[in-house]
Amino acid sequence: MREEKFDFDTPIERRGTGCLKYDFAVRRGRPENVLPLWVADMDFKTSEKIIDAIRRRAEHGIFGYTESGESYFGAVAGWMNRRHGWEIKENWLVKTPGVVFALAMAVKAYTKAGDGVLIQQPVYYPFTEVIEDNGRKVVSSDLVLGEDGKYHIDFADFERKAAKEKVTLFLLCSPHNPVGRVWTEEELLKIGEICRKYHVIVLSDEIHEDFVWGNRKHTVFADLRQEFADISVTCTSPAKTFNLAGLQVSNILIPNAELRRQFKKQIAAAGYSQLNAMGLTACEAAYLYGDDWYEEMMTYVSENIRFMKAYLEKELPQLVMTEPEGTYLVWVDFRGLGLSETELERLIVRKANLWLDSGAIFGKAGEGFERFNVACPRVTLEKALEQLKRAIR
Repeated sequence: MREEKFDFDTPIERRGTGCLKYDFAVRRGRPENVLPLWVADMDFKTSEKIIDAIRRRAEHGIFGYTESGESYFGAVAGWMNRRHGWEIKENWLVKTPGVVFALAMAVKAYTKAGDGVLIQQPVYYPFTEVIEDNGRKVVSSDLVLGEDGKYHIDFADFERKAAKEKVTLFLLCSPHNPVGRVWTEEELLKIGEICRKYHVIVLSDEIHEDFVWGNRKHTVFADLRQEFADISVTCTSPAKTFNLAGLQVSNILIPNAELRRQFKKQIAAAGYSQLNAMGLTACEAAYLYGDDWYEEMMTYVSENIRFMKAYLEKELPQLVMTEPEGTYLVWVDFRGLGLSETELERLIVRKANLWLDSGAIFGKAGEGFERFNVACPRVTLEKALEQLKRAIR
């Protein structure tokens, strides 16, 4: 393989590639030249070692039905062990074309029409969509924004909802998107005990597990206790970590044989079988050879977060940034501007010429907030903040 050099500073033109982030602004009601910091993929070229692996696979020239073997599992298991201290077994693994697909399969597998599915808003909006679209009831135990500027779980409300709302499934976002919390072991233990008490299955979306800042540590929910593993479905993917979302590969880990059988039955009912060949190739290469790229990318993104925090404090003190403990997504409180949701949308899109994710799409608790994706070259982030400053002033 070629010796790899990393350049996260130089912007790469993504327009004209069928890119959701850049090429579909007009179709989605935004100006053609809007600067997008919304959907959660990076504006960084992935590791050359991953690209080389895909190139070698493409040169073979035959793209028939493709399945993974021992080497693929070894790569996934190796990453989980060295990065998160989690020893997984091969028979736990179920591969899906994405985590959102897995969320929908879990809703179908573990609930029936009219059941409550518990979430914690403001939360990644497909959580709500897969519940409602499958005829289940959204039950939110909203996170509480504390005086310390961090979001917290209202455990009394969480238990009350689990007990009273016919809840059979809880969708845990860990680390949490969009508010950036990395749940502590103590918090996850409390969640686990409540869910066990009321016979609630836990789907833990841990797609952002590799993005944890400072001296914090991501805790795998299923690895805390055996009894938690027995009620859990853990969703992982290289998509966020290595910017591979378009290759549609996720690794879902289900230790409980009966939960795994029910989950796989729904995948079969959906008519899905093997993943695409390039996704399998990219995932294996990422987990085997991507560590150096990952480490440098993490340093770069963490500096972007620090840059944005300092910029807002100095130039736009009306805005309050929730400093993320995890993810590359930054949650900012715009309520100090005193604008309605319509006025705020006009400010962001029409005046600042930015495409962000409005907090309102994450649930009512997100109204007045905006989510920024800072996994981009520094010059892009600085340009976006300058446009925002001019619009507000």
